[in-house]
Amino acid sequence: MTASSAPILVPVRPNHRIDEAALAAYVRDRVHAFDGPMTVRQFQGGQSNPTYHLQAGDRQLVVRKKPPGKLLPSAHAVDREYQVMKALWGSGVPVPKVHVLCTDEAVLGQWFYVMDYVEGRVFADPLAPDAGKDERAAMYREMATVMAKLHQVDYRAVGLSEFGKPTAYIARQVARWSKQYDASKTDDVPSMTKLMAWLPEHIPPGDESAIVHGDYRLGNLLIHPAEPRVVAVLDWELATIGHPLADLAYNCMSYHLKRGTSRGFADLDLASYGIPGETDYVGLYCKLTGRGDIPHWEFYVAYALFRIAAILQGVYKRGLDGNASDAGAVQVGGTFRAIADHAWSLVERARG
Repeated sequence: MTASSAPILVPVRPNHRIDEAALAAYVRDRVHAFDGPMTVRQFQGGQSNPTYHLQAGDRQLVVRKKPPGKLLPSAHAVDREYQVMKALWGSGVPVPKVHVLCTDEAVLGQWFYVMDYVEGRVFADPLAPDAGKDERAAMYREMATVMAKLHQVDYRAVGLSEFGKPTAYIARQVARWSKQYDASKTDDVPSMTKLMAWLPEHIPPGDESAIVHGDYRLGNLLIHPAEPRVVAVLDWELATIGHPLADLAYNCMSYHLKRGTSRGFADLDLASYGIPGETDYVGLYCKLTGRGDIPHWEFYVAYALFRIAAILQGVYKRGLDGNASDAGAVQVGGTFRAIADHAWSLVERARG
């Protein structure tokens, strides 16, 4: 495992310090075989929920917690992360085993949950520079395969009937992220204003429902230490019952953003990296799910870009307020303007 692909553990950031004694007592009472002195460190990266690594002897656990401070409505839903991973355990979609959800704010000041630590590699960069060309190609096939498995899980059968509304997902998401954007707005961005007006009026006909991750990308997949295989899908905060093509379009955003923009590689020769082109990647997903061509693909991509722009605006605002999970929040969040501009350019291209 190379240093750059191994999860990075750092001392707990000052603004995310917790009552470690209270946490130790809580976990020891509820998780089997977690005994002895406990060491707590924080995972570096991630812009939303602070994530902590706990170790006592040979046993390792992970705690995901809501951040401190005033939070936007419905944001930082650690309870939903816990619920969906618990439901997916044993479904064929790889997730960590979860142990307990704590909604008693007297313990750590905010809700949190505890899950197993899974060893693996994290490739935050979609180019996966630490991987070889063949391994990179295999990881992208794995990413599409696991997403297809997720979208084919019967959410009713695994106990998620009440996890989200089964209809009008995209319309509700556009409305939700428009409100979230307005709540964390720092500057006037004309492309966001145009997207918020255009998207609700141009939603493609037809509706589908499946478990959607909401932030499905290579950086949220834990890859086996020595194999190009997904051992865990992480960061389920935005999961719900929704339209699978929204998940797919979000997963394909890198194909539409340049290297200098958040997570983009649109201006690179992907074949030289072993990464499939968008047509081949989407084609593999369609084959795995028994789907034909996707009409209105530009709409789904524009919607996905709008949504991430709204999310990154929130990251940017938390960074300015000094309340973000990662020290680079202002820099990362500041890319939302370029993403929104590109989303609107896709709309103009499709219209023209």
